[in-house]
Amino acid sequence: MAGEWLRQVEVVPAAALVSSAARTQATWWEVSTAGGFDCPVETSDALYAAEPDSALDLIRLTSDDVRSLVVIGHNPTMAFLAQTLDDGEGDTDASNGMIAGFPTGAMAVFEVSGAWTDLDMGGARLARFHVPREDD
Repeated sequence: MAGEWLRQVEVVPAAALVSSAARTQATWWEVSTAGGFDCPVETSDALYAAEPDSALDLIRLTSDDVRSLVVIGHNPTMAFLAQTLDDGEGDTDASNGMIAGFPTGAMAVFEVSGAWTDLDMGGARLARFHVPREDD
């Protein structure tokens, strides 16, 4: 459902950063298959146990030629990171949805201006938030 939703809203990853855990690898396979995404994937052992700051450091290593990055990691780190990346200037409904809860499978889509190396907390605009459900 996540891959189909990303395709429907025209979010096409140019690269993926995925935790090395079996469940995140399986998640990426399902998302990329359903979305029809074929992009370079970096599998990261460091993302598995990363705190939000170290997860952000991994994102900052992304090449500037990558215009759209998918990150598949683990909660509570991903939820905390998403909430602290939000600059508060994005979609209000998306922000309210994200604050209400960030369950497994939730997706936050951010717009980032500038280089990945410059990305900081409060440095991204939340464009969408979605929790896939069977009735989607």
